[in-house]
Amino acid sequence: MTTSQETERPVEDDNERNGARAVETARLEAFDADRVEAAVRELLIGIGEDPDREGLRDTPARVARSYRELFAGLFTEPSAVLERTFSEDHDELVLVRDIPLFSMCEHHLLPFSGVAHVAYLPGSDGRVTGLSKLARLVDLYARRPQVQERLTTQVADALDHTLGARGVLVVIDAEHQCMSARGVRKPGSRTTTSAVRGILKSSASTRAEALGLIRH
Repeated sequence: MTTSQETERPVEDDNERNGARAVETARLEAFDADRVEAAVRELLIGIGEDPDREGLRDTPARVARSYRELFAGLFTEPSAVLERTFSEDHDELVLVRDIPLFSMCEHHLLPFSGVAHVAYLPGSDGRVTGLSKLARLVDLYARRPQVQERLTTQVADALDHTLGARGVLVVIDAEHQCMSARGVRKPGSRTTTSAVRGILKSSASTRAEALGLIRH
């Protein structure tokens, strides 16, 4: 005998899969692979290389495929992942630490990578989002041409506005290849940024608790 709960789950799963496919289709349609390939070919010529030699012949297509993945966050609304919530009557801190992130600095199109720590206090209704959604939120905002300061702010604002959190703290720690591989060439140097909203900004003790858990 099948319960009503069991019969509802496949429909929900189908809706999620259909929604994911719709987002993927829109993303693929917005991405112009041919234009990226042509630009990469011109770039290779510009640096003095021969794009027709064996080792580079397929490079424009490879770069186009990788860019479609690296910049996938341009073609969706990252905050939408927070729209599905659960009523848990939870009014204490929720923290996910050490979320790996990889993004591309928009100034030199070189990567920066590190970790994000995301904490929030649920709104007055006590509703929470899935823990994986916090990681997904970071990942989608990171998959755009970025600067670390903006990335930190975007994640915090999404939690503040979409989730309606009473308080938000986002800390990102990353190493930038534009500092490690060129320019000042200081490998190992790291940049830390933070964004604080709501009660986590106004209450020093609550903020200290969150920061203490991050450092634990």
